Amino acid sequence: MSLPNLKGRVAWVFDEDDYDIDLIVGVRNIKITDVKELAALAMADRDPGFAATVRKGDLLVGARNFGYGHPHYPAMRAMRHLGIAGVVAESFSPGFFRGEISMGFPLVTCPGILAAAQRGDPIEVDWAAGVVRLPGRDSTLPLQPLGSAERQTLEAGGLIPYLQRRLKRSAGAPT
Repeated sequence: MSLPNLKGRVAWVFDEDDYDIDLIVGVRNIKITDVKELAALAMADRDPGFAATVRKGDLLVGARNFGYGHPHYPAMRAMRHLGIAGVVAESFSPGFFRGEISMGFPLVTCPGILAAAQRGDPIEVDWAAGVVRLPGRDSTLPLQPLGSAERQTLEAGGLIPYLQRRLKRSAGAPT
């Protein structure tokens, strides 16, 4: 099995190191459970029209230690609801990385992406080639490969399906 490549536009560039993802919907809103309401609030403090600009398949770009802080899920639930397909960042906060990978959400570590990408740029993640492409800038950057368990978790669609597959295999059932 292989991961499907990601292809879209850069929906937003988070250029701050240690970006706390709670700020995506606003800390005051992290207890909202309605994903549509959360999605409407996404990035509203910085760009009130952001939610209307996102297309299915778009990606976010982040600086170093993206996802710093408490790994709350509302912000990224909102982004997924809008159609965001993944995040490409210089590096990720470990708690955020584990949490989002376990949800089956692709995170791509790509040193140099912050200097190379701008909002609106076409962007592609080619897992097999191990690169992130910015075709509009004629730029290709190497991505850091995922570990085996991380890759298998994404291929399965998240931690629960991954564990279910492992249990079936260990019981001798066909996968």
